[in-house]
Amino acid sequence: MKNITYFLFCFLACLTVKAQDKLLQSGPMVGYSSMKEVLLWAQTTQSAKVHFVYFAQDKPETKMQTETVETQPQTAFVARIVAKVQPSTKYMYELYINGKPIKRPYPLTFQSQTNWQYRTEPPAFKFLFGSCFFVNEKEVDRSGDSYGGEFEILKAMAGKGADFMLWGGDNTYLREVDFDSRTGIMHRYTHTRSYPDLQPLLGNMHHYATWDDHDYGPNDSDESYNMKHTTLEAFKLFWGNNNYAFPAESVTGSFGWTDVEFFLLDDRWFRTPIGIKSLPNEMFGEKQMRWLIESLKGSKATFKFIVSGGQILNSDASPYLENHIRYREEREKLLKMIQDERINGVVLLTGDRHHTELSKMERYGAYPLHEFTISPITASSSGDRSKDEKNFYRVPETYYGKRNFAVFEVTGERKDRVLTVQVCDVQGNAVWKKEIKASELK
Repeated sequence: MKNITYFLFCFLACLTVKAQDKLLQSGPMVGYSSMKEVLLWAQTTQSAKVHFVYFAQDKPETKMQTETVETQPQTAFVARIVAKVQPSTKYMYELYINGKPIKRPYPLTFQSQTNWQYRTEPPAFKFLFGSCFFVNEKEVDRSGDSYGGEFEILKAMAGKGADFMLWGGDNTYLREVDFDSRTGIMHRYTHTRSYPDLQPLLGNMHHYATWDDHDYGPNDSDESYNMKHTTLEAFKLFWGNNNYAFPAESVTGSFGWTDVEFFLLDDRWFRTPIGIKSLPNEMFGEKQMRWLIESLKGSKATFKFIVSGGQILNSDASPYLENHIRYREEREKLLKMIQDERINGVVLLTGDRHHTELSKMERYGAYPLHEFTISPITASSSGDRSKDEKNFYRVPETYYGKRNFAVFEVTGERKDRVLTVQVCDVQGNAVWKKEIKASELK
């Protein structure tokens, strides 16, 4: 009788665990990191109470717990919860839904930022960068070959041991059925975020993002898109950035990691339609341009990464491209301000193009500007289609027309920091590598 009771108890316990697991839609994901707090994220399938338990890796006996949040349908059942932390600490964490632990078959880890200033040399760190992440949905995709593929790249990315992932735009692809409704937009963000092979990448490194046209609105969309406030709401729900320069408009913001700073630009919210004659032709807009230059000028960072969904340096002004040179006056103004203000350490990160390349602009009286365009992750790649573009700044051997991502690593002492960039294929193998010393960007 005791054995029967025991097996019945175990059976009911297994059913309870499975029932709880079904309440998890996507995540958990780790958002921004600071010295005193880290954002933790999860999405449920229905209203449920969510909290996290976490502990320092070297002190597993000292467990802490976040507040409990009840997810709601009006916010896509998303929970965004702050974990209070101590500086320079690595943590493990557990997700709880309705008071029950949700086990994941992969590690769940995060870290607070290091309090190194005036104490030690800045720590080395590593981050991933990529753009154009497409997840197929047969019912609404266009006919023909699947646009998304080679999803094994996600495993390669998760295995790189990076501190964080920086998503460079087109992080989800809104479809025609999504453009004109909040229901469609929230569904698309949920559908992309729920892809099973994405979950390990979300759970064990921090994530930051900007956007481009496909997660903002329709293809090639500009400031006239009438649902942009809804896509802004979705972006803020599903990503874990720690600040927004203009909270009511755009995804513009910044964050720092050790001695490096990232300036996330919005190339859609303020963009005027190409060729309009009654308004200034702008991709970033006057307000955002002013914010960027002021922020760059005030930054003490060794490397200052300007991150944009669309290319900035590419000199090809073909009508089918959306490069910044199509907004020539604004582009020249931006480049002139960077040079006139004598801003050191600027590196550009962009996506969008469905191929990868390094553009290098030599400047009279100043250091060369480098732009790393990294694309796509899983969206359809361009192959050799763009190989003969008239981009005068392209470093020829860096063109890569297949799915890929990049690993950026910052190492060395404060006065001798080195940026190493490695572009990787879907298996994580190196395609090409570039090293830039901070001393070369002064």
